[in-house]
Amino acid sequence: MSVELGIDEILKRSHQEFNRLTEFCIQFPDDRFFQQPSEDKWSAAQHLKHLIISTRTSTAAYALPKFLVRMVGGKPNRASRSYEALVIKYQEKLQQGGKASGRYIPGIIKASNGKNPLLEQWKKVTGLYLDAIRKNWTNDELDKYIVGHPLLGKITLRELSYFTIYHTYHHYNTITTSRF
Repeated sequence: MSVELGIDEILKRSHQEFNRLTEFCIQFPDDRFFQQPSEDKWSAAQHLKHLIISTRTSTAAYALPKFLVRMVGGKPNRASRSYEALVIKYQEKLQQGGKASGRYIPGIIKASNGKNPLLEQWKKVTGLYLDAIRKNWTNDELDKYIVGHPLLGKITLRELSYFTIYHTYHHYNTITTSRF
């Protein structure tokens, strides 16, 4: 059974995923945080930077005036997918070879300043994300606006929130199961 998550549940689950990743990164040994497991795999720091970039981009969709979101995205021509359906669609795109590109690729991150500046960026971005949704949107409005996504195409703001929850989990899972 698929269920639409209401705005309170979206905020709660987003906060939980953000905190889980934050707590894990705080405990992650500093000497391995910046170490790539292999040449083609990101370090924990790179995963976190990627999430900072993507969450900052998502925040813009929730922070912009609604008329601008409408002007850029248009109106949805379908109902929002459920959380489960959005996750399946994203996983399919990844299985088809979809991956981060362009500005979403974090590049090499040096350990010179330690992980705290990166963690502070993450905390700031996630706080702004949650505030933008909480202050600017109602539950019903999340289904009435769409934005472009690099892998998923046009998605509603509700789907973008689902993506952000799952995307954070996906990278948390990748970091916690990688050999650093």
